[in-house]
Amino acid sequence: MLNKNIRYILMLSIGFTLLSNQFLKAQEKVKRPNILWITCEDMSANLPMYGDSTIQTPHLSKFAQQAVKYTRMYSVAGVCAPSRSGIITGMYPPAIGTQHMRTGTGGEKDPTIPSYQAVTPPEVKAFPEYLRAAGYYCTNNQKTDYQIGEPFTVWDDCSKDAHWRNRPKDKPFFAVFNINETHESMIWKNANRPLRVNPKDIKLPPYYPESDIIRNDIARYYDNIMLMDSIAGSILKQLEDDGLAENTIVFFFSDHGAALPWYKREIYERGLHVPFMVRFPDGQLAKTTNNQLLSFMDLAPTVLSLANIPLPKHFNGQAFLGNQKAESPRQYIFAARDRLDEHYDLVRTVRDSKFQYIRNYQPEKLNYMDVGFRKQMPLMAEILKLKDQQKLDSIQSRWFKSKPVEELYDVEKDPFELNNLAQNPAYAAKLQELRAIQNNWSLQIKDKGFMSEKDMVRLMWSGGIQPITAKPVAQIIQQNKETQIALSSPTNGASIGYKIGDSGSWELYHQPITVKKGVKVYAKAIRYGYKESEEIMITTNK
Repeated sequence: MLNKNIRYILMLSIGFTLLSNQFLKAQEKVKRPNILWITCEDMSANLPMYGDSTIQTPHLSKFAQQAVKYTRMYSVAGVCAPSRSGIITGMYPPAIGTQHMRTGTGGEKDPTIPSYQAVTPPEVKAFPEYLRAAGYYCTNNQKTDYQIGEPFTVWDDCSKDAHWRNRPKDKPFFAVFNINETHESMIWKNANRPLRVNPKDIKLPPYYPESDIIRNDIARYYDNIMLMDSIAGSILKQLEDDGLAENTIVFFFSDHGAALPWYKREIYERGLHVPFMVRFPDGQLAKTTNNQLLSFMDLAPTVLSLANIPLPKHFNGQAFLGNQKAESPRQYIFAARDRLDEHYDLVRTVRDSKFQYIRNYQPEKLNYMDVGFRKQMPLMAEILKLKDQQKLDSIQSRWFKSKPVEELYDVEKDPFELNNLAQNPAYAAKLQELRAIQNNWSLQIKDKGFMSEKDMVRLMWSGGIQPITAKPVAQIIQQNKETQIALSSPTNGASIGYKIGDSGSWELYHQPITVKKGVKVYAKAIRYGYKESEEIMITTNK
């Protein structure tokens, strides 16, 4: 009876209600594929396999021949931190208070808002915790930006040295490699590198005026994609050299749209749409194209589905691969824009297979937000200069004008989203449909963007002080020559980590630990958004 009570306590304390002993024993018999994510930053689908012939990407082009290419994958935000918080938790950022860019800098212009970590609902876990509990070795190399801090229970290794090669023998792995070369900042940081793309060959979008400076920076953006391609190729080669390509599912995608002004940070098509490809080890779906609507909310459930791990009910997305694939494809994708560094805005969007609806809740504000960080880019400085000289045409100058309350675009016919149909009577029914869908979505997720950031932080951090996770509680059961230890946390929603002996890394606690008598065990706990608990030491009798 004591063992059963302890197991019940531990399941409640870390929120993994799926991790019963029966489940764990059943999972031991399941064959698990390795899963590798190769991700990059700030890149739209500017790749040959997506119809952009500006550059050649030999490694990703070869990969595309072996993979299924998805044409409609969308981020939940046009900027990294909210996007990445959504990916890691499987929850929309406005649903869990991670919608602002960044929580780690607070309001910047408002000293009454502290730099904070978002306190998520107790059931919310970073999805690698489910993988670790099922026996996966999980690594991240290296970017996090999760807006909830960096909980030590999420990864076996989160560092520049994180690699599947460091895993224990015969353990399946989930490994993430984030390639930084396409990040916005690399446009100016790489300015002195030889440029392999001819600026004269660049096709300027209608948002940009003719300018050598603008052409040069866009050429640099493409050159950085070529750098990224070579790094992706080296990671894929390591997988082959290790003899693991035949048992590894590989994902490739970017965290949101292009690193260019009026692309990044926007929730238009150009800020949300990303390249996305998946390669299966047996050649399944190779050389195919899939046009279904997909959201970053679908990544966490899809990975767990492929790993044969039951899906938690609180996820905002659905699996599109694996044995828990949703019966019906999604009909809509959703995204949000809130504070960007030092500037506030409130915009929500919904898109179906053809139309995008945008609701500007603060239409008095300009489309343009004077974000200091991107003004380091020569392209951005050039646009501002040409604006001051009144040399922007009617399309290019739209960025510096106030917004309509509603926008509606036929993205198929109008890919640059220049013709707002919101006032066109012929599209009244579509406008009404998507307006209702967006309103219902915000209500359903209890959208935290509609409260002030100061009030939201006050609810998370009483008095502006970060709460502290309580120390875990240990219960010891003697069993012959070995000792069994059960851990629980008084803090609702806390995850618990432990390590055996004075060396080694932190393991995720998900079932009672069995150790030899006389061995020291260390444990600590973390609730997302809280400070870590104090560490406890458990000494077993010899």
